[in-house]
Amino acid sequence: MTLLRHLAHTAFVSAALMAAGLTAAAAQALPPLPKAIQAAGMLRAGVRCDQPPYGYKDESGNFSGIETDMAVQIAAWAFGSADKIELTCVTAENRIPQLMGKKVDILIATLGVTPERARVIDFSKPYRWGGSDMLVAKDSPIRKLDDVAGKTVVMLKGSTQAKWFEDTMPKVETLRLNTASDALQALKQGRGDAYTHDAATLVVVAAKDPSLRLVGEAFAVTDAAAGLRKNDPEWMAYVDAALARMKAEGLYAKWVDKWVPADLRPFYADAFTKPKPTAR
Repeated sequence: MTLLRHLAHTAFVSAALMAAGLTAAAAQALPPLPKAIQAAGMLRAGVRCDQPPYGYKDESGNFSGIETDMAVQIAAWAFGSADKIELTCVTAENRIPQLMGKKVDILIATLGVTPERARVIDFSKPYRWGGSDMLVAKDSPIRKLDDVAGKTVVMLKGSTQAKWFEDTMPKVETLRLNTASDALQALKQGRGDAYTHDAATLVVVAAKDPSLRLVGEAFAVTDAAAGLRKNDPEWMAYVDAALARMKAEGLYAKWVDKWVPADLRPFYADAFTKPKPTAR
């Protein structure tokens, strides 16, 4: 079975956009921009820089990816120019502190919606969902999630996966690192038996590296949304309206075509309208 067919069959890795709340009504004018954002004259956005196809830097150091384009589009609508944006690289561990410390005004950074995070920040309406998977060496005996019992799993500090393993499989040894590139290197060096992360990101890695494969079992499926500081209803209304407009104008599909490798596009496109799957 090909990688693409396997992924389509399991149907849990996805850039699936949430239908709830993201309606065609968004094509109308956006609500007023909050005065504080307007006065700044630009949007300060936190994005991932090591998470293709969502947010990463290309070989020339340019900010790239679907969520990066989302942030740039919000700036373009808000200020009439895509140049009116200051992009900041954030990690799973520092993205919420960056937002709370007012270093950025919005996070569009593979941010899963969780109760713990909702206690300290507000979330926009979800724009996609994402599941988790594990990456292992091609000849690894690990074939399912339970096979990591007694082994070491590499993950990112502050990630959805770190919290999930802590709550669900506390006896698994974990190696928590700062960046996806560090985690991937740790797996290849044999410092861990598996590397867990967002499945949609691992799909791209596995497709490029024949020495690795996905385990293919869904877990920690969450909605992804933009992160905002609490108690800013005007900014929340603007962001929700902008996300809805992106869906109504077909921009998500356009960005998938732009950033997702050609052989994976059918899977991503097909997953856009599928409901969020049930997983562990």
